[in-house]
Amino acid sequence: HSSSPLDIVAYSDADWAGCPDTRRSTSGYCVYLGGALVSWSSKRQPTVSRSSAEAEYRAVANAVADCVWLRQLLDELGSPPSKATVVFCDNISAVYLSANPVHHRRTKHIEFDIHFVREKVALGELRVVHVPTTQQLGDIMTKGLPTASFQSFRSSLCVLPSAGGVLTDSLIIV
Repeated sequence: HSSSPLDIVAYSDADWAGCPDTRRSTSGYCVYLGGALVSWSSKRQPTVSRSSAEAEYRAVANAVADCVWLRQLLDELGSPPSKATVVFCDNISAVYLSANPVHHRRTKHIEFDIHFVREKVALGELRVVHVPTTQQLGDIMTKGLPTASFQSFRSSLCVLPSAGGVLTDSLIIV
């Protein structure tokens, strides 16, 4: 809708050690601008994460990078976001890491991601907020879901089943 505010909201998720062969995690996120899906990603992380918090935090950092780029683009177009970007994550440890520097001594292996996200939080450009797993839209990017959850999340992404309404691998983006 043309009257929607240009707020940026992202959902970030990771499937910790989901690959049975390499035990690498899959990161996924989806970014909304004013309620419209504008960016999404799902890809295997380049390194093995030592904990679910680490895998989730790497996914948050990827989502934040995309949100920072989008904020800069909007600023260059003369429509800077009026509010901080909100990044939803369903891992409480990853949420705490975004605001609490005390954990740094135990997380040196993800230090760059921590500093990158914390800087954006400290500048007030974004907030990392906990979201219950049942409302985590990023799940659709990282793992197989029960049919009801898949269909609910799919509709939130503005994706419809192919003609005839039968659930297939063929999806149409509207």
